[in-house]
Amino acid sequence: MIKEDIIAKHRDLFDIDANLNRLVQKIELLNYVNPLNIEQEKKQFYSSKYNYEPNFRYPKIKFNGYKLHRLFFSQRLERIQDEDIRQLYEDIIYDHSSLIECIETIGKGKKFYYNSLKSFGTPTEKDIENAKFILRFDDSEFDEDMLPLYDVNDAKAYFEDYSKRYDFDYKMIFSNNIAAAAMVRNNTQTLVLRKNHKFSKNQLKVLTNHEIGVHMVTSFNALDQPLKIFSNGIPNNVETQEGVAVYSEYMSGCLTLTRLQELAYRVIAVDSLAKGYSFSATFDQLFNQYKLNRDKAYAITQRVHRGGGFTKDHLYLSGLRTIYSYAQKGGDLDILLTGKMAIEYVDVVKKMQKLGLANTSKFFTDSFLTNNNSNTNLDFILKSLK
Repeated sequence: MIKEDIIAKHRDLFDIDANLNRLVQKIELLNYVNPLNIEQEKKQFYSSKYNYEPNFRYPKIKFNGYKLHRLFFSQRLERIQDEDIRQLYEDIIYDHSSLIECIETIGKGKKFYYNSLKSFGTPTEKDIENAKFILRFDDSEFDEDMLPLYDVNDAKAYFEDYSKRYDFDYKMIFSNNIAAAAMVRNNTQTLVLRKNHKFSKNQLKVLTNHEIGVHMVTSFNALDQPLKIFSNGIPNNVETQEGVAVYSEYMSGCLTLTRLQELAYRVIAVDSLAKGYSFSATFDQLFNQYKLNRDKAYAITQRVHRGGGFTKDHLYLSGLRTIYSYAQKGGDLDILLTGKMAIEYVDVVKKMQKLGLANTSKFFTDSFLTNNNSNTNLDFILKSLK
């Protein structure tokens, strides 16, 4: 519980935070960018011998973008006493404004792509070099744990058993309308599993450590914070959060070269957007040039082309590189789990903790404590990334 004297001292900050919390409830990007007709368009693409450009349909927008923009920028930030915290909230408003523009242009081709660039960037030359470096390694580590054997009900039971190590409850639902095999809806503490997906044993390990061990942990840690920005997202939090989540896979011993190369292929696919590739051209690059199997090539292509060009996926690899380096230097992982945190704001959040405006993590990622990583080849690769 936060002390009443702290609330009284920072009344304007708490009022602004509450205002922003009300405004952001309708702008969860992933609720809008996942197509409604994923399976139908996949069948059409396959039956066309890979020459069809999918025509995805998206959920209707449930807000007025102009009004939301106006309300965001009407906040009296000058009333926040601390300069660093005031700058954080200014950054948050610009970040949410960019997300509104992203959502408003979903399905509108280049307009969405340019807004996506503003929010998530695009791979640098260094990122592309890192991806190609990873793809040079021979993925001959065939393992029966990589075979898809489990349906969504098996996955549900696996997630439920894994989650016993954490003292929180969340909802679990099935859906055909998500691009990933699993995803966490932060604002409702819900895990969504793709209904028709077949999971391998290792993928279940990856997903539990990634989705529950980090994304759900940070969702519940955020609920324990006095300020709502930790739930709604610090600017640039995607790169940090996905980096921490993949680092959790590594620390739990289930990160494989196959998985690492999947992240590298995502960088290649996002880079294809910058080169003007169509959906079928990106698929052709992955399927024919890189010899990725058909379903994997399609899944990666769909992830990056949805909406009109979604660049978020390149951040998983750069995020892992950043977090691996941060952890190797003894960086504090606890502060990165306090909510939807970004590594760039560690210092200001530490200041907020000293002022009583932020708490340390109530829940901590299990794999960071047990540390079951033992793959020296992966260590070599991660240490070699630029």
